[in-house]
Amino acid sequence: MHIIAHRGFNGRYPEMSPLAYEKALELPIHGVECDIRLTGDGVVVCTHDRTMERVAGEKLVVAAEGVDELRSCNIGEEDAPQSLLTLDELLDMVFAHDDKHIYIEPKHPTRSGRMLEEQLVMRLRYRGLQASERVHVISFSHASMRRIAQLAPELQTFYLRREWEERVNPKDLFLSRPRGSGMSIERAKKDPWLIGRRGLPTYLYTVNEPEDVAYARDHGVDVIATDFPDLALDVLGG
Repeated sequence: MHIIAHRGFNGRYPEMSPLAYEKALELPIHGVECDIRLTGDGVVVCTHDRTMERVAGEKLVVAAEGVDELRSCNIGEEDAPQSLLTLDELLDMVFAHDDKHIYIEPKHPTRSGRMLEEQLVMRLRYRGLQASERVHVISFSHASMRRIAQLAPELQTFYLRREWEERVNPKDLFLSRPRGSGMSIERAKKDPWLIGRRGLPTYLYTVNEPEDVAYARDHGVDVIATDFPDLALDVLGG
């Protein structure tokens, strides 16, 4: 079972900061996960929220500001400042290693719409990574999954189910034909029949408790995203 550092090693270091990814990539794990958004000047950056308020205390809207303004925000500690990463910078960090993978989640809904996937694939193509087995795209959006399938059909994609989806899609139809299936650890424990369904690899988020790591291992899960990759390694004997 593969371990992915969710938003970097964010259980112990500032979320999606250079430090969080540096520390995660030092571990003997499969790779890292990031969320991406487009800035007002069209740069793909690694951040989860619509604004910088939660991670930096600044009410700047990511899609409305230039990358330089956003990078002036401190997403680290007061005595150990950290700046927002661009996707290009994170790709440099990941591919400095011979074996690390990256799982990229385009955030939706967003005012940039399709442009986010287009810019993502453009950055990958620039590096010759548009068909890399070490790049994976994950999303809660069927529209995003379909765009990636059109723009970079060789990339592995994981559709992430939302908790309320079982009410509107009780038969668990794969409306965007992803190459992998994702769900929360809570959903997996409630409906273990979904794990490995249709022969697709399964991605679980966010698996932080030791007993949940063991559950995922014992039920044949392929990939887990965790805020504490060190604890997951302890459970798995890594």
